[in-house]
Amino acid sequence: MAAGIAVGPVDAMLTTVTGTDGVYVQLHTGDPGSAGTSNVSSVTTRESVTWGSVSGGDVSMSNEPEWSSWAGTSPETETYISFWSASSSGTFGMSMALSASVTLNTGDSLTLTSASVSVSVAS
Repeated sequence: MAAGIAVGPVDAMLTTVTGTDGVYVQLHTGDPGSAGTSNVSSVTTRESVTWGSVSGGDVSMSNEPEWSSWAGTSPETETYISFWSASSSGTFGMSMALSASVTLNTGDSLTLTSASVSVSVAS
């Protein structure tokens, strides 16, 4: 058996993060920091997120949140996203870097096509 956390506690943690504290996604122009509040995009709208079932320490987003008709700073480059329990305020659940930065100009749209979280488990 490899060292690590058992799959049950890992899956429970991911279920909480994605099911409670990760149901809205926000854009960031840099690292959101440990509280998720740094480098928030000029467009502060958080879009709704749904997640698939957690299994074996893995979970993936099951919808495609979209910010349409960009009306924020132009141009603005987004590099990170954060996940929250509410559309405003709420509890910060997690953050991640985008696989590639995205520069948005007035009128552009951005669709987040995938996001996933994996935690290594004892095997």
